[in-house]
Amino acid sequence: MMKLMKFVKPYRWMLLFAIALIFAQANLDLALPDYLSRIVNTGIQQGGVEDSMPEAIRASEMDKVVIFMNAQDKEDILASYTLIDSSSSDYETYLEKYPALADEPVYVMNEVTQTELDRLNPVMAKALLTVSGIETALEDPEAAAQMSGAFGGFDPSQLPPGMDVFTILGKLPAEQLSKITDSVDEKFSALGDTMIVQAGVNVVRDEYKALGMDTEQIQNNYILTAGAWMIGLTLLSGVATIIVGYLSAKIAAGMARDIRRDVFQHVESFSSTEFDKFSTASLITRTTNDVTQIQMVSMMMIRMMFYAPLMGVGGIIKVISNESPLAWIIGVAVLMLVSLIAVVFSLSLPKFKIIQKLTDRINLVARENLTGMMVVRAFTMENFEEKRFDVANKDLTSVSLFINRVMVVMMPLMMLIMNVMLLGVIWFGAREVAASNMQVGDMMAFMQYSMQIVMSFLMLSMMFIMIPRASVSADRIHEVLSTEPHIHDSRTAKKFPEPFKGEVEFRNVSFRYPGGDIDAIQNISFVAKPGQTTAFIGSTGAGKSTIVNLIPRFYEVSDGSIFIDGVDIRDVTQHDLREKIGYVPQKSALFSGTIESNMLYADKNATKDMLDSAIEIAQAKEFVSEKPEGMATEIAQGGTNVSGGQKQRLSIARAIVKKPPVYILDDSFSALDFKTDSALRRAFKEKSKDSTLLIVTQRVSTIKNAEQIIVLDDGKIVGKGTHNELMETCETYKEIALSQLNMEELA
Repeated sequence: MMKLMKFVKPYRWMLLFAIALIFAQANLDLALPDYLSRIVNTGIQQGGVEDSMPEAIRASEMDKVVIFMNAQDKEDILASYTLIDSSSSDYETYLEKYPALADEPVYVMNEVTQTELDRLNPVMAKALLTVSGIETALEDPEAAAQMSGAFGGFDPSQLPPGMDVFTILGKLPAEQLSKITDSVDEKFSALGDTMIVQAGVNVVRDEYKALGMDTEQIQNNYILTAGAWMIGLTLLSGVATIIVGYLSAKIAAGMARDIRRDVFQHVESFSSTEFDKFSTASLITRTTNDVTQIQMVSMMMIRMMFYAPLMGVGGIIKVISNESPLAWIIGVAVLMLVSLIAVVFSLSLPKFKIIQKLTDRINLVARENLTGMMVVRAFTMENFEEKRFDVANKDLTSVSLFINRVMVVMMPLMMLIMNVMLLGVIWFGAREVAASNMQVGDMMAFMQYSMQIVMSFLMLSMMFIMIPRASVSADRIHEVLSTEPHIHDSRTAKKFPEPFKGEVEFRNVSFRYPGGDIDAIQNISFVAKPGQTTAFIGSTGAGKSTIVNLIPRFYEVSDGSIFIDGVDIRDVTQHDLREKIGYVPQKSALFSGTIESNMLYADKNATKDMLDSAIEIAQAKEFVSEKPEGMATEIAQGGTNVSGGQKQRLSIARAIVKKPPVYILDDSFSALDFKTDSALRRAFKEKSKDSTLLIVTQRVSTIKNAEQIIVLDDGKIVGKGTHNELMETCETYKEIALSQLNMEELA
């Protein structure tokens, strides 16, 4: 995948924005369990009261509370409050909020930092719980007698009638009072600060009732506020998800478009040597299926590959920061998930490397069968082709099923691990709650975090399944893009001299196909002059098409040089070279569209008169005019809706529209009858009398009147001259001629 990172560059800012949104989304999602915990712990269990430091407390109650604090804590607590009585300037404001202020002064909390509040919360909670415990115990004489051990031998039950216990405690010597406070601290040491604060909140809620405050309204307001925050965070997360989805789709689609464009443009620069390396079916698969794999994975990577680790790591940090006693459960679950993913990854990766090759194979078989349908039917090989396709199809299906089975097994196992983990959280969490080591809301939040952590691993596992296949596709695409064309333009390209004539000269040219053991042609030398026809004839495989394919540089010569107007064709650009050539291939190729669009392929600015003239010269006017739509007649893909002879004539007409100085006709008359062949050559000769004409043919009648005939045999020139000269001097040519025509026709 890293090999294609250059295609991400145009979208880097969009990608960075998407990552920023994913980071925000992850933080929003990670905040939700905390709000759930607050609703349960504070909103429901604590009645909406967050701290054991009450926002207001009666003066009489404060006097009792500070008895059980050391001197420093007492000073800090009192410094955090302001005493409000009837002489205070804002008495009326506070009276409305705290009705009990009418009966006695009230301490109202000042603005205190969160750090200071966290420090003083346990201090106030212990004192409040102590006061509350004493008041509760005084209602039961037996319980009061038992308290003497907790207060250094002081027994509240022995007090005279009407004597206030807190008055007595407040007058105790400092040494004895210190023992009492130490004894209180020892009793609370078994509980953590969190549980102490939670217990102290219940006393604060009773104090609020004593102050005349509406505790139900406090609880409702807290729950509604926390719920509103949760809804707001969820909505923001949803908006971020939508935007990230849009951006990821846009980035992935843009990358796929750019990759397809670059692959297509690069393939366009390939010579025939590169096309011999990559099959057509493979190039089609790489441009479509492989690019689609990259697009899909790119989109999923942006949405999951960044989000999942953030959620997993963030969830683990949250669990550790909360010092949860259940953290070990997540550790075990994560270890099991990583092991499962490693096993699945090791089983699947080799198969992904095979599946793309099998896709190539099935495309190749299907393409061959469809393009060669007429041959298949003619030889009644339908059953053979069906079996051949069935083998390729079953091979691909078998590998795909293996991968799918692995994934099918993986998902239930992951869900099993997740459900067992949740069961463990509930089981062990309930025990911790019962032992007062954990609050219910904290356990629920832990369940949420554990779900988020496991789900992040589930998302990563899906990516680990998708990435190997995409990696194989990326390698295949990179293989095409990194293939340097065998034929390239010179950095110091020359221009053809003006005026351009079109004289073609071969000087000791030899050529060997890539991977070949021997030369296909050897020491070929000749000159094709403007206004003359140079024809090539010989047995099959003699090298005729090879020679003419070297002129437009479809292949590069192995030895020797080819000159046009005295300039080595390797010294000019391929574009300039091919601009001067009108090429009609051995296998005529038409494109889907209309007859007119195929003609304009040679010259998009050609006029109607130019098109009509070309059609007439190519002897195609008759069958074109018979079509109801004329030049607007649709041509099917590959020209399958016209005959072989019509296809050849349209290909020749297309070359004529270009009006090039050099024509190359590679066995382009093979599908024409002798009458049409003769008429076409006569009209063509008249039209292109100033052009250089190179013809490859098997017909002697086609080239009888050529100014120069080159006879080839086994890649070598065995004869060169006119028809009459060769009949006398070249035995090979004479044999070919006599095999086709009688002596009268050859005269």
